[in-house]
Amino acid sequence: MIDHGHHVCSEQLQGWWIDTGKLTPLLEANRLILETIAPRIDGTVDAESQIDGRVVIEAGAAIIRSQVRGPAIIGAGTRIEDSFIGPFTAVDHDCQIVRTEIEHSVILPRARVIGAGRLEDSLLGRDVEVTRSERRPRATRMMVGDHCQIDLR
Repeated sequence: MIDHGHHVCSEQLQGWWIDTGKLTPLLEANRLILETIAPRIDGTVDAESQIDGRVVIEAGAAIIRSQVRGPAIIGAGTRIEDSFIGPFTAVDHDCQIVRTEIEHSVILPRARVIGAGRLEDSLLGRDVEVTRSERRPRATRMMVGDHCQIDLR
């Protein structure tokens, strides 16, 4: 950056910090942040759904026939349907989660997770799509970018 004429300076941080460049520290940072949230429901929750604990549901989000157990946050415009969102999960804006269980995970904007079974300790990036085909024969089919880690159990 200096070679390109940009100003570079240092700053001493006060308090704690976590390097979130890898999955485990990122999930730990997410857990620590979610521990501090105050419950708030600005989106819609249908009568068949259950919200337990400290949960934030942002405006425009919809919870349909699902359970969200906090601490958790559901971003604006996200739709959770026939699913379980477990403790320590942050789902960003404009996501779609259908027929899936997710726990201790971070889901970034516009991700779609349809019929994926159970996901835990996971990070899904922007515009990621995880689906399970009903066609036979069933197989795991992936298109994965550089520097990813996949653990199929």
